[in-house]
Amino acid sequence: MYEKLFSPLHVGRYELAHRVVMAPLTRMRAGPGNVPNELAPEYYGQRASKDGLIIAEATQVTPYGQGYPQTPGIYSEEQVAGWRRVTDAVHAKGGLIFLQLWHVGRSSHSSLLPGHVLPVAPSAIAISKGSALTPDWKKVPFETPHALTLDEIPGIIEAYRDGARKAQEAGFDGVEIHAANGYLLEQFLHSRSNHRTDIYGGSIENRARLLLEVTQAAIDVWGKDRVGVRMSPFGTYNDVGDSDPIALYSYVLSRLSDLDIAYAHLIEARDGDSMEIEAPGSVDELRPFWKNPLFLAGGFTGETGEQALEAGRADAIAFGRLFIANPDLPERLRLGGPLNHYDRATFYGGGAAGYVDYPFLNETRENT
Repeated sequence: MYEKLFSPLHVGRYELAHRVVMAPLTRMRAGPGNVPNELAPEYYGQRASKDGLIIAEATQVTPYGQGYPQTPGIYSEEQVAGWRRVTDAVHAKGGLIFLQLWHVGRSSHSSLLPGHVLPVAPSAIAISKGSALTPDWKKVPFETPHALTLDEIPGIIEAYRDGARKAQEAGFDGVEIHAANGYLLEQFLHSRSNHRTDIYGGSIENRARLLLEVTQAAIDVWGKDRVGVRMSPFGTYNDVGDSDPIALYSYVLSRLSDLDIAYAHLIEARDGDSMEIEAPGSVDELRPFWKNPLFLAGGFTGETGEQALEAGRADAIAFGRLFIANPDLPERLRLGGPLNHYDRATFYGGGAAGYVDYPFLNETRENT
């Protein structure tokens, strides 16, 4: 079943046994010090498969880049040790795991940040809808962020570089740069959130500069064949958006293609989703500008994922919610087995419930 999903794929320096990729999924279960908790190795180990790829949850590269309570970091030795337990669990199953490097920018709140400083952004423009979260999970209005100065931007790039180094120390197989969902790098990319007039604002080339510099920093650490970038070309989550996304992302993908990174990971446009995706264009219009493997995410099922691969719209499919509820998702899809239903109430925060207690296919059959 699903012949294309279960055909091998060469991605950077790795040969994947199948094209069912686990998408990065924020779960807000990190422990004190933003260290992955004691259940994280079990959670990721459950979802590992032989030569299958997991992209670990978004992980802040600096304490000043945290946007939500209990999200993990990759800037301290304790966090490195916590992640090492995760990568060991995945590698014990023969799997591969990349770490998604993250800075949320203005979609944070001062209560989460050291010294209660303001969040940073390309421009001093507050998010106009939705709410920020405090460390005790209270919803509060977003604050007007501090616009990064030219002198401060090299520190942002170095935070990503250091996060990439620490991801190596933690035993990851590569890194993915998070440039989607209205977080810092996308805030720089999009015209709605970037009103700068210096070399990081105005033209498409200038707005793309920071993403390309961060990507190069990751390449300097890992090599081009173990770096990916995730983007949401048509996203409006966290109050971003661009006046001409096709022009913007055709340029970005062309430049990333020149850098010859392992893969690009795009979020498909779809209406009515909680991530507030608009559809002024299609990722299909952007495909000609990208030469290496393309991962596509966006509410796919096994059937629609197979169709996207057959049509040449993507080379691999990143599954999110289905992977939350089905730790053995590749095996279930391969065998055409029934799927567990996910419980949204346990997506964020909490303990084992909705995290490591979803049954495997053999357990489901034993109980029927």
